[in-house]
Amino acid sequence: MTEPAYTPIRRALEVFGVFLRLGLTSFGGPIAHLGYFRRAFVEQRRWLDDTRYAQLLALCQFLPGPASSQLGFALGLQRAGWLGGLAAFIGFTLPSALLMFAFAAWAPYLQGRIGEAVLHGLKLVAVVVVAQGVLGMWRTLAPDAPRRGMAVATAVLLLWQPHAWLQWLAVATAALAGQWLCRGVPTMPAGDTGVAYGRRTGASLLLAYVLVLVMALLVGADGSPLARTVAALARAGALVFGGGHVVLPLLKQSLVTPGLIDEGSFLAGYGAAQALPGPMFSLAAFLGAHVGGAMGAAAGLVALFLPGLLLVAGVLPWWQTLAAREGAVCMIAGINAAVVGLLAAAFWDPVWRGAVRAPLDIAIVALGLLLMMRVRWPAWAIVVYCVAAAVGAAAFT
Repeated sequence: MTEPAYTPIRRALEVFGVFLRLGLTSFGGPIAHLGYFRRAFVEQRRWLDDTRYAQLLALCQFLPGPASSQLGFALGLQRAGWLGGLAAFIGFTLPSALLMFAFAAWAPYLQGRIGEAVLHGLKLVAVVVVAQGVLGMWRTLAPDAPRRGMAVATAVLLLWQPHAWLQWLAVATAALAGQWLCRGVPTMPAGDTGVAYGRRTGASLLLAYVLVLVMALLVGADGSPLARTVAALARAGALVFGGGHVVLPLLKQSLVTPGLIDEGSFLAGYGAAQALPGPMFSLAAFLGAHVGGAMGAAAGLVALFLPGLLLVAGVLPWWQTLAAREGAVCMIAGINAAVVGLLAAAFWDPVWRGAVRAPLDIAIVALGLLLMMRVRWPAWAIVVYCVAAAVGAAAFT
């Protein structure tokens, strides 16, 4: 049966509708999103087959940036061109972005004993989720002695000297070390990625990615709070490997340490993001709104997402060649190992030190981690549990 003829705009609207539903219902974080996408686009609508889906997924996991949002953008791009990519991004991101903006507006009114307990419960959510992330990434991204060594060395270095520039140095060193220590890592599936533009357009998009990064790096300490926040988000979006959880230490160094946002609000926003469907990077709406209201929320979203979307679109025409190169894959394996150590260091500071303040908090976190890892509770249920436990503790003490 042949598909009906679609105009470009009609096909883009179709993409928007599907991704809007996913943005409203895709709970569970980036890994769960990949399953939702496969069911929606491979099994139900048959927009592509498993082989091509695996190719796009491998590309998005290979690159820095938010993998699930990059994959959604690539799926929309393949289905309906540039309008389709934009429609996919907006549809998937809009619901959680609006909710995070609403939370930014509402959070200052959470005062008094119960209000403070709600915020404290959200901080405990961050402890549970990041602990689960560290353990899961340790198993998958540091499965052998060389990569575990790189992860531990990175964590020790950043716990000893928690400077932002050392994070980048550790990641760069791990990339070089991966060339020698990660030999034997299998190359990734490659093939026709189905985009209707060539390498010249891809090179232009990669140049735009570099320009965004350079502009973000040039914003100094004398810039306005909004400019510095947007620049920090753009740097993180351009350079973060490992997705949602790993952006936490990068943003902490860029936003909390210089005083653009207080640590309590930062952790509460991160905890609230765990309860929402859609991409975790919608946290950018909360962070941007904290310093610039609605305009700051919009600018923050663009800053955090744009580099990763430019990168995936730019690399797509080159993917067949890149995926077959063992050296490139070994570098990424080393980077991913360093990312585990980076997240482990962030788990201690700011996550644990900023949230756990009493023995009861340790008990709440331990039970939450058990429920998440053994009973398989989803992230939104952990949010409900931690907030309820914190409010209950405040009410009866």
